[in-house]
Amino acid sequence: MNANPLVMRFFPSVLTEEESRSMWDRMRTELDEKGYGLYAVELKSSGTLIGLLGFHWADFKAEFTPCVEIGWRLVPEAWGYGYAVEGAKACLEHGFSRLGFDRVYSFTACVNHPSQAVMQRAGMKKTAEFNHPEVSADSPLHPHVLYVLEAPCK
Repeated sequence: MNANPLVMRFFPSVLTEEESRSMWDRMRTELDEKGYGLYAVELKSSGTLIGLLGFHWADFKAEFTPCVEIGWRLVPEAWGYGYAVEGAKACLEHGFSRLGFDRVYSFTACVNHPSQAVMQRAGMKKTAEFNHPEVSADSPLHPHVLYVLEAPCK
């Protein structure tokens, strides 16, 4: 999935197998240390792995960081069925009710309209635009949008 140019079109580059393994190690460490992370997404009907979805501790230098971010990455065969929205809503509910998050952020390149649609359908609100400090300034992926969802009142 991380080597698929279509999946990775809104990221600076595809990942090599070694980079994907390193990402996996970081995800496992974050899950162990924080108690949350990016989770495997499987089809209920078949158990087929279709991607990942969940939380990440974002700590790059920005006005809103460090923060809890929600994100997703699905294989193209799983696009258009609402899985990202369904999973994002379930994760957000879990994050607020079980993990005690006050707010959750999501961000993506301004040109990534599909992910912005997921953010909106999951109930998140656009709050800002910013230039991602870890993306080259000459890249079309440098300008980003920021969405946030506050915990519901109890």
